[in-house]
This record gives sequence, C-alpha cells and structure tokens, in this order.
Amino acid sequence: MQLGGAVKKILVVSVHPDDETLGCGGTLLRHRAEGDETHWMIVTEVGNDAMKLQRAGQIEQVRQAYGFTDIHALNFPTTCLDQLATGQLVGAIAKVVATVAPEVIYLPFVYDIHSDHRIVFEAAYSCTKVFRYPSVRRVLMMETMSETDFSPAIPGQGFMPNVFVDIEDHLEKKLNIARIYENEMGEHPFPRSLEGQRALAVVRGAAAGCQYAEAFMLLKEIW
Repeated sequence: MQLGGAVKKILVVSVHPDDETLGCGGTLLRHRAEGDETHWMIVTEVGNDAMKLQRAGQIEQVRQAYGFTDIHALNFPTTCLDQLATGQLVGAIAKVVATVAPEVIYLPFVYDIHSDHRIVFEAAYSCTKVFRYPSVRRVLMMETMSETDFSPAIPGQGFMPNVFVDIEDHLEKKLNIARIYENEMGEHPFPRSLEGQRALAVVRGAAAGCQYAEAFMLLKEIW
C-alpha cells in the first residue's frame, strides 16, 4: 500500500512522549507532507509538578513540529500500568480510537523491554477489531530505540521488519524534533543518541534501497 493517495487519519500510540519520534517520526512527517491527518495519543505522564511543566512545554513544541491535528493524553502514571485494571486502560484507548476513527495505527512493539510498552500494546491492539472499529485498515508495530533493541533474544520474539518507509526528505527534521527531548537524549553510545538514530535510519534504508528509512512490522492490512 502506498502512503500517497486519499487523505487518511493516522494515530500513533506513544506510551511515553518521545516514542512517536524514535519509532516513527520520519513517517509521521511524511504523512503530513502527503496531506494526511495525524493524531498523537500519549498514554502516560511523569510524576512531579516540575517534570510535568517541563514535559508540557516539550509536548507543545513537538505537537507544532509535527502538525498534529490533536493530542489525546490519557495521563496514566508512568511505570505503574501493571497496577491498573486492564479494562480501565482498554476503555481509555478505545474512546480515542472511536473518536479519531483512524485508518492507520502505529503501536509499540509487543516484546519491548519496558513493561509499559507491552501492556499498552495488548490494550491498544484489542482496539483494532474490525467489527468494533471499522475505520482501522492498517496496524503496524514500530521499533523504539532503547526499548525494542533491548528486548530478550528469544526465538520468535525479535523485531523482524516487513514494512519500510523512505524518510530521506524528513530525517533531519526528525532529529531536530528529537533534540526537543533534551532530557531523554544523550551522547553516543547512549541508546537514544542522535547518532544512533541516524545510524538506524541508514541500516533500514540499506535494507529498503534508499538513503534513510524507518521500519515496521505489519500486523493487519485491509486493502
């Protein structure tokens, strides 16, 4: 399926702010460049007031940079999702999916090392059932540096991309957006370094026959 064509509604599910940039920042920029409507779901929030204030400023900068139509903040406590009733999380995500009616959804990888990522995947994927959410036509898992690449090396549970998006025209802006999260980035060999993000884009690009790419695992496509 080509990214171009009729305008589509896109929903990216970020367990934590910065997941959207690490996982599919270039792809989101390409969606906007091609006229698609993008929505950002942020599942968790940080704890103390000072951190919330700093993060709110970062989120607004990122929203403007991507041109998101809307932000859907669920405000669940970070690192504590395992203490929530499953139905509470599913219900909150379901409301957003029903409201936005996205055609394309980007989710965290099911085997990411962070427990929040795994829990959100399970909850969000249950909100892609076609008989309840008929707008959903395409569901993909994204790779999030420092989460996906640190998942256990267990056969059958590794990230095996089968969809590649050419982001040559958008990589530099993606990296500039990543700089907004100054407290989450670090110098190489820190897992979320700008150098590491560029290197991954080169590797994925080589696999796809282009300069830079982002890679995904396709879970569902109705065409």
